[in-house]
Amino acid sequence: MNTQVDLLWLDGQIERWIRFGHSAGERIVDRRRRIVEFAPGAVFCFVRWRNGEYGTVESRIAILRAVRPGEAFTTYPFVAPGAEILLNLGGWARVQAVLEVIDVVERLGVIASAVAPDYWRHVGARLGVGLPPRAYDRTRHRAWLLRRKLAR
Repeated sequence: MNTQVDLLWLDGQIERWIRFGHSAGERIVDRRRRIVEFAPGAVFCFVRWRNGEYGTVESRIAILRAVRPGEAFTTYPFVAPGAEILLNLGGWARVQAVLEVIDVVERLGVIASAVAPDYWRHVGARLGVGLPPRAYDRTRHRAWLLRRKLAR
């Protein structure tokens, strides 16, 4: 069973979009709404923003992992049935900081969805308390790939 994410774009009012991740499918509901699916194990970044009468009332970023059948998961808004939460931060400054970290990782030539899940947890924990995260580098990525290969 795939994890489904409900995306919506109401210009200037509500934006829910995927920053990275490889979807397994997509269903267009109407011109403003679509549902994307992620295969079990897929890691993706989900951004939510909502504007109110006096400016931004919500800005959140989450890096989630779609779970396999039988695995524990956490419910998350607009994600069905839910996912493993690797990073979950709110506030535009934190959202922007995570987006910058993603850009740095991608400039290394690393696909953001292939980054070690522990790194995303680290980024969320550090930014959550106002500290800069340690940089992700090719050595750390190589170690993650080797560890993942041994675990299979």
